[in-house]
Amino acid sequence: MTNQEMLAIYAEMVDFIAVVCGPACEIVLHDVTDPEHSIIRIANPLSGRKVGDAMTDLSLALQEKGIYSEAPFLSNYEGRSKGKNFLSSTYFIKNEGQLIGLLCVNKDMTAASDVTAALHALLDRFNLYPASESEYKENLDTSMEKILTNRIADIVHEGGYSPKRMNREEKIAMVRQMNEEGLLSVKGAVQEIAAQLGVSVPTVYRYLKM
Repeated sequence: MTNQEMLAIYAEMVDFIAVVCGPACEIVLHDVTDPEHSIIRIANPLSGRKVGDAMTDLSLALQEKGIYSEAPFLSNYEGRSKGKNFLSSTYFIKNEGQLIGLLCVNKDMTAASDVTAALHALLDRFNLYPASESEYKENLDTSMEKILTNRIADIVHEGGYSPKRMNREEKIAMVRQMNEEGLLSVKGAVQEIAAQLGVSVPTVYRYLKM
């Protein structure tokens, strides 16, 4: 296949990629054999370029440095044109190892930058950044039953063992800690403690007396 035949295949893809990516993406096809008039197809010309225009400085540098021999493409690098910022990617078109063309996708970042700036302004205005590291944590759940269940589960977890592997002394120590925190004065606490420790309610009361 000749170079021109291969480039013709990619030329047919330019409009397709432009439709798929949307109007904020410029798609450019270069023929590197004619650097001064390298653009042979362009869709969504956001940079203001047209067919017959020359290669960019980076395109020339990529060709001169032989970057194309090390990787099939170069993705997500910074581009700039007409005061706009672009996120650009370039696919190296080769024919039997020889670089013959470049397929470039340039995404206009203006809308994304505007949204990002607006989001940061909102976060700053209401101080909505994540909380700093602290030893204090608050459960905003207003259900006393859930608070009780979660706290008992935390104490059991802090013990480092599954209740099935705990001996009686370890369970007694946990019941004592729960009592010192005042958990047993909450309605339903004894039943919840018994359930989580895998013992009977009378056993929990017996542990309290030990």
